[in-house]
Amino acid sequence: MNSLRNRVQLIGNLGADPEVKTFENKRKVARLSLATSDEFTNKDGEKVKQTQWHQLVVWGKQAEVCEKYLKKGKEIAIEGKLTYRTWTDKEGKNHNITEIVVNELLLMGGKDK
Repeated sequence: MNSLRNRVQLIGNLGADPEVKTFENKRKVARLSLATSDEFTNKDGEKVKQTQWHQLVVWGKQAEVCEKYLKKGKEIAIEGKLTYRTWTDKEGKNHNITEIVVNELLLMGGKDK
């Protein structure tokens, strides 16, 4: 049952090109925004589409894959874990963010043209 703790699986489309940063030790990190959508019928019989946005963090070799192959709109599947970060900006305001640290990444939708 331990493998089920803090596990997230999503399939969606990228909202922007990956932001990739390379550190002095040549290690890379990619930050992605992923959109997932659900459709339902409301009480008036109209179809409604809801989109949720997820912030992803991808490290190492997988970040290199993101840099090389991913572009805005690309469909991907990920598996990872939820993490929470807090930081203080230059004006002293505190910020909180929820991110998914990606363990596995699968490119979907066939080859791009």
